[in-house]
Amino acid sequence: MTPLLLNVLDPDTVDRIITEGFELLENPGIRIQNEEALALLADAGARIDRARKVASIPEKLIRDGLDSVPSEFFLYALDGEPAVHYGGGDIHFDPGSAAIAILDRQTGKHKAPTTDDFVKFVKLVETLPQIDAQSTATVCSDVTKEIGDLYRLYLALLYMRKPIVTGAFRKDTWWTMKEMLVVAAGDEDRLRKFPIAVFDVCPSPPLSWSDLTCQNLIDCSRSGIPVQLVSMPLAGATSPVTLAAAVVQHTAENLSGLVIHQLAKSGSPLVWGGSPAAFDMRAGTTPMGAPETWLIDAAYVQVGKKLNLPTHVYMGMSDAKIIDAQCGFESMGGTMMAALMGANMISGAGMLDFETCQSLEKLVIDAEMIALAKRTVSGITLRDRPIALDIVQAMGHSGDYLSNPHTRKWYRDEMYMPTEIIDRGSMDAWEGGGSKSTFERAVDRVDLLLGEYDGPFLSQEVRQELKKITQAAANKFGMQQLPELPM
Repeated sequence: MTPLLLNVLDPDTVDRIITEGFELLENPGIRIQNEEALALLADAGARIDRARKVASIPEKLIRDGLDSVPSEFFLYALDGEPAVHYGGGDIHFDPGSAAIAILDRQTGKHKAPTTDDFVKFVKLVETLPQIDAQSTATVCSDVTKEIGDLYRLYLALLYMRKPIVTGAFRKDTWWTMKEMLVVAAGDEDRLRKFPIAVFDVCPSPPLSWSDLTCQNLIDCSRSGIPVQLVSMPLAGATSPVTLAAAVVQHTAENLSGLVIHQLAKSGSPLVWGGSPAAFDMRAGTTPMGAPETWLIDAAYVQVGKKLNLPTHVYMGMSDAKIIDAQCGFESMGGTMMAALMGANMISGAGMLDFETCQSLEKLVIDAEMIALAKRTVSGITLRDRPIALDIVQAMGHSGDYLSNPHTRKWYRDEMYMPTEIIDRGSMDAWEGGGSKSTFERAVDRVDLLLGEYDGPFLSQEVRQELKKITQAAANKFGMQQLPELPM
């Protein structure tokens, strides 16, 4: 278990935030555009204003939902091995999702991602042991937009082994995505018992659910597919500007989703997540690298843990447009803080420009940051008893620990050995290696790792079935031929 080292709220404030979140769901209530969700709430005893589509949710319904939702669950790799533990203080990382651009290493410009870009990204994630799960990282520009969500999942399933964080853009395509997951898992019962995917489902600030996202929430619940609630209050824009007040709104929005989710099917797995930001009043942007954004994240994770729920954050990304100093300090700050707060899933590796751009080179740099963060939060382990007395007394004043068997025994367990992304050599060694920058070393490492990819992991029969499903979905929207897959 990872020790939880960071709390930003005192216990009384956490309790007050939860209490006010409960009260907001009674007054002013939650606006819901989905008729099925309104019916579920009405049947359970919530007061519904049909004209305004607003539900006032009593405390009992919230308490019942909290009692029924699991406090932990696993995501599984395609080979059936548990890969991600949502619960306690265990931390895991996946890339950010749904970027509409990718950084071109040659020009330094952002370009529209294609099938080839996405496949490279999935393969790269598979080769990075620091990253625990895949994501539907980019939206491919070479297919019709109506299948953008399911096409990403199709490509990922073809090349991944790790589980995946994904999401649907439509109500109808969700069912196609579920069909693909069933095929990849083996059958529907196995998918329910050994889930290989979690769906991001986002309320709309302030205090609203769209028809689409609410239906995705209900459909996931009834199918036993885990969901991540991703509330996104913008402090000063779509929520109060004070950080604690933004967390209260986040709490209310996520609690409303939890109630609907558990009414659809009690006991279905759910994650307390989000992607809030402190709105930048000068630039009119949503900075993910701002300390205020990190503090909102840390606070809502603390609330989620108080409610005994699995947790998720979008952190470890940068608002920079290229891989530069800003990119480095924002990404490292967010990565380390998220690890220290003990969030179960930390999404954002590889991302630039307010969650809109992905970069293969940033991904491998971020993997090193993730490794450093994981090593930091693992803390100090007592390897010997006494701790040092015996060996220091035996060595005396010689100080030659390099040749001592004790050093050979423990140094690999004690020290993280970074890849060539991090330069710890001398100036002479650096110059002898070509005086390469971090970005140039990242370019080399991306190419090296892509050459080491050893997939795909699904049988040819299953891959053909996935292609058939995807092509049928494309046909409905007038796309008769899917893009050619890269070698």
